[in-house]
Amino acid sequence: MKNKIKLQAHSGNNYYCPFCGYTSRDLEVVGHDLPVLREKEVVGGGRRAAGCYQCHSRDRERLLYAFIIEELKLPKNKNRSILHIAPEPKLSNVLLKQDFNEYICGDLFTPGYTYPAHVQNMNVLHLPFEDNHFDLVICNHVLEHIPEDIKAMQELQRVLKPGGKAILQVPISKNTRETVEDFTIADPKKREELFGQFDHVRIYGQDYVQRLESAGFIVHRINISETYTRMGVNPLEDLFYCEKPTLSI
Repeated sequence: MKNKIKLQAHSGNNYYCPFCGYTSRDLEVVGHDLPVLREKEVVGGGRRAAGCYQCHSRDRERLLYAFIIEELKLPKNKNRSILHIAPEPKLSNVLLKQDFNEYICGDLFTPGYTYPAHVQNMNVLHLPFEDNHFDLVICNHVLEHIPEDIKAMQELQRVLKPGGKAILQVPISKNTRETVEDFTIADPKKREELFGQFDHVRIYGQDYVQRLESAGFIVHRINISETYTRMGVNPLEDLFYCEKPTLSI
């Protein structure tokens, strides 16, 4: 009853959630209000109005939906092989229903967590696939957890087919040029203080594109927010749509 009253109180036509269909006049406030996230103006993190009151989807998951389903129109081409790292539950449920040629979800299993049956235990630093296997890789807000992020990028690039694409999103500082990282810090409280979350090892700066390029990607940095304001996507969040170069003849 309490939830029903809340949904009625926030109902409206300003925003639309593509996962549950709920329409609202505003968005639920989510995230943590930490000084480092405010200081560095981290896009994709921090306290913000970004949640769906009904299904609790967040801005960054709806952004991927908008790009994959609406922009790329991926469901129209079922002959695709897709790897989804640390899959978001709502987005992966949508993609599972599309009957692609191959849709593999992988995550590094952590004790104490329960994973859906369709998610395989795998390490992004050592993916169990041959070279040039996938048409698309989705890796959303994962690399900031991994000390050897360049190696992870190289591994994701390795398993892509020539000309294959990767969506590689991370929290990124709007006002910092160089990525801030320190792998010697193991204390969760200190990591939260410096990087905005207890299990993050860095805050990416605007050099993120160069890091991706160093792993062999061609990087397309695009913003589709103006087209999908009603989905409540973050207008500041760019998409890092990366491409594996085709083989030279």
